[in-house]
Amino acid sequence: MIDLHTHSTASDGQYTPSELVSRAADASVSVLAITDHDTVAGLAEAKKAADARGILLVPGIEINIQWPTGEFHLLGHGLRSISQNLQSIIDNLQQERKKRNEQMVEKMRQNGFSVSLEEIEAMYPNQTLGRPHFAGFMVARGIVKTRQLAFDKYLAKGRPWYVERVGADLDGAITAIKDSGGVPVIAHPLSLYVSWGKIEPVLTSIKERGVEGLEAWHPGARVTDCYRLDEMARRLGFFITAGSDFHGEAIRADRKIGYTAGNKKIDDTFWFDELRPHLPQF
Repeated sequence: MIDLHTHSTASDGQYTPSELVSRAADASVSVLAITDHDTVAGLAEAKKAADARGILLVPGIEINIQWPTGEFHLLGHGLRSISQNLQSIIDNLQQERKKRNEQMVEKMRQNGFSVSLEEIEAMYPNQTLGRPHFAGFMVARGIVKTRQLAFDKYLAKGRPWYVERVGADLDGAITAIKDSGGVPVIAHPLSLYVSWGKIEPVLTSIKERGVEGLEAWHPGARVTDCYRLDEMARRLGFFITAGSDFHGEAIRADRKIGYTAGNKKIDDTFWFDELRPHLPQF
């Protein structure tokens, strides 16, 4: 089994990088990619844990890309070093996240809730804060009963405390991943929010700009849609990946490490062989 899309506490996951590796090992996952949002802070810890547990770690990242509809997340798999331009992108995105978080706190205060960003940061030390952390804080403070209710009522797009994210430039992110020895992969492509009638030329254009892989298999999609994406991506020349997008049971109880859409086990003999030629270090 493998899993090419997971998150640790370095961004918005429930488990530390070493804990995530341990859970993967206990689940019989032999190849694991940690792809935290806009950060590589957890990779060194994960590598030590993976070596100790006999897991092959695929060092990764998930970069938020500026996109006109939906959201575009670009995975970088197999990072061998962090290039200066990738670090610059990470630093810029972290600064933008900080600004966004401050704006979200201000909206909460305008609605009569006494809160500071420092309080939320203190609850999640050394983590890259985002809306899931706000949701957890709101549950802890008794503002809402569940994380999902926090999103449904306050944090989702169109809700009163939502603030639009600033993403990285696609071409710059592609170059930065490749300069770091990695390969760029489109994460959960249906989140681009492009209709089926228009998605093929959009994906073609993205591929022509240098993206090599496509995550056709993701638990947020229906199995029939995954098969459709799989066929289309292969026809367009992408290699295919699959992931769980695992954040932890307390955050997304419906996602299991090593499993993807339709609770399908991710088989390393099929999926990793797709990616292996693009990762010469393996």
